[in-house]
Amino acid sequence: MTRSRTDRPIWSRAVAVCVVALCLIGATSSAAAAVPGLMLARDLGATRIDVDAYFVSEKLDGVRGRWDGQALWTRGGHRIVTPAAFTRGWPDIPMDGELWIARDRFDAISALVRSARTDDAAWAPVRFMVFDLPAHPGPFAERVQAMRALVARTAHPQLRMVTQTPGTSRAALDAQLAAVVAAGGEGLMLHHRDARYGAGRSAALFKLKPHDDAEARVVAHTAGNGKYSGMLGALEVERHDGRRFRIGTGFSDAQRAQPPPVGSWVTYRYSGLTSTGLPRFARFLRVRDEMPPPD
Repeated sequence: MTRSRTDRPIWSRAVAVCVVALCLIGATSSAAAAVPGLMLARDLGATRIDVDAYFVSEKLDGVRGRWDGQALWTRGGHRIVTPAAFTRGWPDIPMDGELWIARDRFDAISALVRSARTDDAAWAPVRFMVFDLPAHPGPFAERVQAMRALVARTAHPQLRMVTQTPGTSRAALDAQLAAVVAAGGEGLMLHHRDARYGAGRSAALFKLKPHDDAEARVVAHTAGNGKYSGMLGALEVERHDGRRFRIGTGFSDAQRAQPPPVGSWVTYRYSGLTSTGLPRFARFLRVRDEMPPPD
């Protein structure tokens, strides 16, 4: 008589569960240990700053990566698998950057990173756009010069540097933002010239975008009506602070047919907050690959 899975001794199932758990803990620990904390930006919003004290660059819509001198990692501590040629000859010092294809190609680079494909053809259009050197002890102005020299010296076709230009005025900044957005870009980054690299949300690094956006975890799906009958109507999501709300717009028909699964994290766009503190006019943007850090 064949013994069913549920007839197995309880101790053997417990051992199996423990082994799996230990393996997962070990893998997670080693990944997290391999990638130190990253420097994170704050929303500029209405914050008043001396623009001429900052370097300005385009906020690239890609997948953030951390090169530790030997391998690439996501900001959540997961190894990014690439063809050997993609990183061959890269310097053996840490670099912070963005895996990027082009404007409005986030879905393509995100899918490639998740797929773990290692064929050269798939990675041919990808560039690692360096925007900082975490191990460099100097202020950002010195790191900009060091990045330029490093990328030029390496001369690798898929290793580039994000263009950094000194800011001049708020009017020029607003004009630059409008030009980037009109061309399909996401926004701008502002990095104080005197700032040292430090892990966590920094008061010297800002992002400037025409719309607010944030992340939330999917906790439920609501059914659609009318043309969306049998498909997704809205996502019920939960912020880091535990507050819940619904996102019902911004989805393609394909996304309504196969919505982001419960437990996944999504990025949404909104226009300010309601009187109760919830996002106004929340609109779905994309699925995140990893859980974002809390503010």
